Amino acid sequence: MPSEIKAILYDMDGVLIDAKDWHYEALNAALALFGMEIARDEHLVLYDGLPTRRKLEMLSASRRLPVRLHGFINELKQRRTIELAYSRCRPIFHHQYALSRLQSEGYRQAACSNSIRNTVAVMLGQAALLPYFEFYLSNEDVTHAKPDPEIYLTAMTRLGLSPEECLIIEDNDHGIRAAKASGAHVMEVGDVHDVTYDRIRRHIARAQGETP
Repeated sequence: MPSEIKAILYDMDGVLIDAKDWHYEALNAALALFGMEIARDEHLVLYDGLPTRRKLEMLSASRRLPVRLHGFINELKQRRTIELAYSRCRPIFHHQYALSRLQSEGYRQAACSNSIRNTVAVMLGQAALLPYFEFYLSNEDVTHAKPDPEIYLTAMTRLGLSPEECLIIEDNDHGIRAAKASGAHVMEVGDVHDVTYDRIRRHIARAQGETP
């Protein structure tokens, strides 16, 4: 029997914040110092949605990026990401409308991102979305980042809900794998423009066995 959906868990990059290119641009700016830039198609296929530390590990394995440079490159990347967030991140009205209305209807909401905590806080703050979330989780709040489901399972535990009572909204392969592995209902989107109140409500209705 279908369960009642009580909470909505959102990925951030590509779902609530149109920041995919920002992360790519920021990392490549740091990697360019060492001639290690990542091609756009390679990033989309292999690296999209992964934490920076994981991307650097993959570069060390595939292109012999010295491990001793990871900390320096990561710091440069995070600084540039924050600069881009402050200069480019702005509220998106249909997101504010959707989250506000869902909150007023009693749905609990949380953000679960593979970004670091400071980036999540800055971007959600710049997007004026923080008031709609009970909490947010970053890759610093778990041992295993997506595609491991730990971040979503941690959020469900904190909410005191079962996977069947949660809808997860995700956009990339790594995040979708994590969402499905958690056992929750999953709404897959192509980009931030797909995250609308009407689409979310239709997914909730289907998850509850209702006619959308």
